[in-house]
Amino acid sequence: MTSPDPAGAAHVLVVGAGPVGLLLAGDLRRHGVRVSLADRLAAPMTESRASQLNARTMEILGLRGLLEAFGDLTHEPLGHFGGQSFRAEGGGSRYAGNWKTPQFRTEEVLGEWAAGLGVELYREHELHTLTVTDRGVAAGFRTPDGPRTLHATHVVGCDGADSTVRRLAGFGLDVTAPARELLRADIAGVDVPAYRFEQFAGGFATSARRPDGVTRVMVHAVGRLPGGRTGPPSFDEIATVWQEVTGHCIAGATASWTDAFDDGCAQATRYRRGRVLIAGDAAHSHMPVGGQALNLGLQDAANLGWKLAAQVCGWAPPGLLDSYHAERHPVGRRVIGNVTAQGLLLFGGAEAEPVRRVLAGLLAEPGPRAHVDAMISGLDVRYDVGAGDAPLLGARLPDIDLTVNGEPTTAARLLAGGRGILLSLSPHGRITPAAASVEEAARGRVRVVEARGPVDLEGATVLLVRPDGHVAWTDRARTPLHDALDRWFGTAAALSRV
Repeated sequence: MTSPDPAGAAHVLVVGAGPVGLLLAGDLRRHGVRVSLADRLAAPMTESRASQLNARTMEILGLRGLLEAFGDLTHEPLGHFGGQSFRAEGGGSRYAGNWKTPQFRTEEVLGEWAAGLGVELYREHELHTLTVTDRGVAAGFRTPDGPRTLHATHVVGCDGADSTVRRLAGFGLDVTAPARELLRADIAGVDVPAYRFEQFAGGFATSARRPDGVTRVMVHAVGRLPGGRTGPPSFDEIATVWQEVTGHCIAGATASWTDAFDDGCAQATRYRRGRVLIAGDAAHSHMPVGGQALNLGLQDAANLGWKLAAQVCGWAPPGLLDSYHAERHPVGRRVIGNVTAQGLLLFGGAEAEPVRRVLAGLLAEPGPRAHVDAMISGLDVRYDVGAGDAPLLGARLPDIDLTVNGEPTTAARLLAGGRGILLSLSPHGRITPAAASVEEAARGRVRVVEARGPVDLEGATVLLVRPDGHVAWTDRARTPLHDALDRWFGTAAALSRV
C-alpha cells in the first residue's frame, strides 16, 4: 500500500526512532513541520546502551523542557580522557559533569514528547528503496502488512552506523578499519571490584555500579582482534576474558545485556545530498568512549532541526540547510580524533604509561582540565557564523541569569520557544539604536528582548542568538546586524517585542 497522496505527504520523513531521530522529529514538529518517523523495530529497545548525557546535551534537553520528565538523574562529577580521570567543571554550564540514564529511558522521554507534538510513528517498517526526484522523495518499506511507500519533501537517516538511508542515497564514507575489540555487559548478582580503566598486563578493564545494583563491565584483552562472530558475544565469552585480564571471576552473574565494539571509525564525506540528510551514527561512528557517540548525535539533531524546518516551510535563506554539514562535519571529525587519541591511551600497554602520567599531571591543572572538559562535553563548539572572530561569535550563549520586565529569567528560558532572539543587555535594559533600527514585519522568527543581565558578557551588549542557542552576531562583530539577520533568518526577519 502507499501513503494516500504525495501531495498530502509528510514534509519530512525521519528513518530511525532512536534518540537522535526522536529529537529531530520533535524539533521539526514544534517548528510546524509535518513529520513521519519510521523504524524497523516492532517496539522500543530495552537495553541500556549509551547511558551518559553530557553538559551540552543536558542544556539542549532543558531548552525543550524535557529534563523534568527524566526525574532524578544520577550525577557523575568525574570525566575522563583515555582513562585519566578529572573533575568535570562544565565551563559555566548549570549541568557540569555527566548525567547517568539508560538509553531506553532517554528514548522513552523523547518518544513521549514527540508523540505529544503529533509525530506519526511507523514501526516494523524496514526501508529498502529510496527514490529522489526534484519534487520529493519516495521511500519504500517492507512491513508486516506488505509493501508501503511514504512520500516526503526530505528524508533524514538517523538509522545507525549501518545506515540504510546512507547506503541507498549513495553517501561516501571515510573508514578506518578496526584493530582492537572491547567486550561489555550489564550484570547483576555478583560483587565486582571497582575498576576505573584499570591497566593490567593482559589488557584493561573498567566497571561501574548503577544505583539499581546493575554493574556495567567492559574489558579489552591485548591481541584480541574484532570480528569473527555474528550477533553479540555470549556472557560466557565476556566472563572468560574478564577473568583472563583481571583474575576476577564474574561467571555467576546474570547478564541483562552483552555487546562488543571495536576501535574502528567512519565518517560520511557529506551530511547532505540534496533532499537526503544523515545524522548521528549514520553520519559518524567511533568507539563510544565517554558517551560521546550519543551526545554528538543529539547535538547534530539540535543543529539540523530548525534549519530543515526553515527549508521545508519556505523561508530559509540561501545556504542555511547546507550550513548543517559545514558546521557539524568538523565537529564530528574532531570527536573522532579525540576518541582515536583516547584509544591509544586505553589500549596502549606499558609503553603508553609515560604519556598517561604526563596527561594526569596536565589534567590536574585548571587550564588544561577546562580545555579537555569543554571539548568532550561539546561546550566549546564554535561555528563560523561569518561575522568575524569577536568573543562569543559562533559559541553557545551561556545560560545567564536575566531580568525581563522586572521578572527574573534565564537565557535558556528565552530560547525555550524555539525562536531566535535579539537580546539587548544595555545597562538600562533598553534596545540600543542598532537593534531598534531593525523593525521589520513580524513573522515570529526572532523576538527582541530587552533585559538586564551581566555587566560584561565578553564586551557584548546586543546579541543575535539562533534557535539552537549559538550566537550569530554581537555588537562587537565586524559585520552589520542586517547581514546576520539575512544570513540566518531571511531578508524579512521577523521581530516581535516581548
